[in-house]
Amino acid sequence: MAVPKRKTSRMKRGFRRSADALTAPTYVEDKDSGELRRPHHVDLKTGMYRGRQILAVKKDA
Repeated sequence: MAVPKRKTSRMKRGFRRSADALTAPTYVEDKDSGELRRPHHVDLKTGMYRGRQILAVKKDA
């Protein structure tokens, strides 16, 4: 049976457990386009943020 040689310190234990607190990113449905986007981020399909045009939309060639 494998037995650890030394006790794991609180710091090392905390480093290992820090990934447990990570969550998957949340997405919301855009009111205008219906696309999924991150909250408080610009909608990359339309270039709109909070009802204003922020980015110019590129035309596909």
